[in-house]
Amino acid sequence: MRKILFLFLVMIAGSLQAQELKCSVKINYDRITNTNTQIFKTLERSLSDFVNKTKWTNQTFKENEKIECTMFINLSGYGNDQFAGSIQVQSSRPVFNSSYSSPVFNFNDKDLTFRYLEFETLVYNPNGYDSNLISIVAFYSYMIMGMDADTFSQNGGDPYYELAQNVAVLAQQSGQKGWNQGDGNQSRYFLITDVRSNTFSPYRKALFEYHSSGMDLMADNQKQAKENIKTSVKTLAEIYDLRPNALLTRVFFDAKSDELVSVYSGGPSISIADLVDNLNKISPLNSSKWSNIRF
Repeated sequence: MRKILFLFLVMIAGSLQAQELKCSVKINYDRITNTNTQIFKTLERSLSDFVNKTKWTNQTFKENEKIECTMFINLSGYGNDQFAGSIQVQSSRPVFNSSYSSPVFNFNDKDLTFRYLEFETLVYNPNGYDSNLISIVAFYSYMIMGMDADTFSQNGGDPYYELAQNVAVLAQQSGQKGWNQGDGNQSRYFLITDVRSNTFSPYRKALFEYHSSGMDLMADNQKQAKENIKTSVKTLAEIYDLRPNALLTRVFFDAKSDELVSVYSGGPSISIADLVDNLNKISPLNSSKWSNIRF
């Protein structure tokens, strides 16, 4: 159903009574001492309402079509209404003819700083920058939707990434870390810049091949599905030839490494020597996992 809906998506902040995300928001404040913890619980509720009740687009999602995701905030500092920490963002999408959900996005942003007053209302303004907290959550909401769309149709995430880019551009004026080119190559700046760059188009093509031609085929033809997933890894390897340490390559395997081991550790066998060679070449940090793939 979503494959069809994406083709008709008009990317504006819409007014229909429908939300796109089914997001679990959790805040860990174990490292914060000597303060009233109620503010963290209030913040958690406020963020959950903000993410799940904001109408990010004008697209209608049925309840079972909402994108399942999590935002886990790990606070390391708090004082005078100022917060610091990290945010781990994850999302998954259902696999066709299955009860299984396949991980799509897994990103740990270590540059989370924001100001928050207890009980303040969080409202997203697509035409301006109001706070770093709102901008970061809006940015990752659109990134989640963009990557989810890319798994259902080739370049289906374009309109979502455009909105994420708009959030990033508006936030650059704030001077907050993570939005600008000089903030490191693991930043929000490079995440959205790279995903929209033609240089890294194999990442998005691989997302589509992996899910629509691979995971979605598992119930009907597992052997062919495994061949197609192997092809998607070969597509991703095209990035390595240009940028061996590309951010998006790491983003892909942060979400997919465990699943890949599982896919190729059971079921009908195929030739996977070339797959393992590619995996060890483009993601050597996961070599201990690749060694568990059975030939």
